[in-house]
Amino acid sequence: MIYVYDDYAGTHSTALAAAYHLKKLPTDRKLTKEEILNVDYFNQLTKDDFGKIFFHGIDEDGNSVYTIGRKRNKLVIPALENLCLLLEDAFHQHEKIIFSNTSPTVPLAMTFGGFFSRGLGIDFIGVPLLVLGAKQCCNDIVQVVEYTKRIGKSTNKKVVVLENKNFK
Repeated sequence: MIYVYDDYAGTHSTALAAAYHLKKLPTDRKLTKEEILNVDYFNQLTKDDFGKIFFHGIDEDGNSVYTIGRKRNKLVIPALENLCLLLEDAFHQHEKIIFSNTSPTVPLAMTFGGFFSRGLGIDFIGVPLLVLGAKQCCNDIVQVVEYTKRIGKSTNKKVVVLENKNFK
């Protein structure tokens, strides 16, 4: 199975989701600033990375975990879903693919932090806001990851798109 976490930039909530999924972060408490800033790809990607799929690792069940930043484009995930189905039919692949949107978990502090840090390059304002936002939403991201894994294990569909609108 392949898991792909998606959001606007692919460098904040998705990076945290991938780290939680791969059990690189504790789930029983709020994260520290150091833990947040040491997450792979957290606040590292640029506008040139939109639309690129980044590999984060293999989970405990042997499943691959990826992230993608789709910007505002709501067509990226449906296009990827369609491409996956086309390739599966053409090459008789039987790999289940789960796309999981982490955007609903993003608090205002993280949105503004990403804008200041990644958008404007003003880290002294953006990074503290990102850390604050990550601390605010870490429990919601953990719930999204648990839900995503549960759906992945229980569905028979080849490609699943989870919008996760109920995780705010």
